[in-house]
Amino acid sequence: MSEKMANQRSRVTNLHAVPTPPVDESVVSIVDLLQEHLRLAREGKLRSLAVVSVSADGSAIGTQWSCDPSDMASLIGKLTVLTHDLMAARK
Repeated sequence: MSEKMANQRSRVTNLHAVPTPPVDESVVSIVDLLQEHLRLAREGKLRSLAVVSVSADGSAIGTQWSCDPSDMASLIGKLTVLTHDLMAARK
């Protein structure tokens, strides 16, 4: 066997399967929502987008946005209210 083939075989044997995380209805819902927003963005139908993400255990909340500069204050206000509501709901 050539050295090149031996190196290729060595690399292939070092591959490991990545476990697939369990998928439930809420995961499917999140993926569907994100795909719909990606479709709208590709079609140029979105001006602004704000996202609030909450970790599975509820301990971390993140916010992100991409928008027209005139939308910034409104989106921040809405995200702030939503974040407070989410934090109040986990208590």
